[in-house]
Amino acid sequence: MMLRAGQQLLLPAKPVFIWGSLVAALALSMLGNFVLWGRASWAPDLLALTLVFWGVHQPRRIGMTGAFLFGLLMDVHQGSVLGQHALAYSVLSFFAIAVHRRILWFPVSGQTLQVLPILAAAHVVTVAVRMMLGGQFPGWSLLMAPLIEALLWPVATLLLLLPQRRAPDPDANRPI
Repeated sequence: MMLRAGQQLLLPAKPVFIWGSLVAALALSMLGNFVLWGRASWAPDLLALTLVFWGVHQPRRIGMTGAFLFGLLMDVHQGSVLGQHALAYSVLSFFAIAVHRRILWFPVSGQTLQVLPILAAAHVVTVAVRMMLGGQFPGWSLLMAPLIEALLWPVATLLLLLPQRRAPDPDANRPI
């Protein structure tokens, strides 16, 4: 793949960092559910955002199996129907991997618009499973969650690509 003008060549992502960021996103999602906003329907799902990010940037390292396992952990944490988040995260991961080459050609602002339908699909799956099993509709504030997550995409891109932007051995004579 050819680099565009001004685009930096990135170092390979370390698996420890990838999995560590996913565990950190799971912990932040759990913290948000306990302390910050409770189980509000508008609350962003940081784990879903991180799964989409790594599904787009490292599709061979984070697949649907990892997304399914993190979904089961989120189901157990929230006390929801076992498999609800697992199915949503698997669908999310599938779509992210399916369009990862296309998304990477856009600048970060364009990627935000490309990621929005993927994040919205995960929320639709979660609500559909909940309602099929007799749950109530959480309200129209649910539409805010994928919008907030999409707006957090540039922040996630900045933070999660930061370790890859460093030069392995900086030198004044080396352009990369």
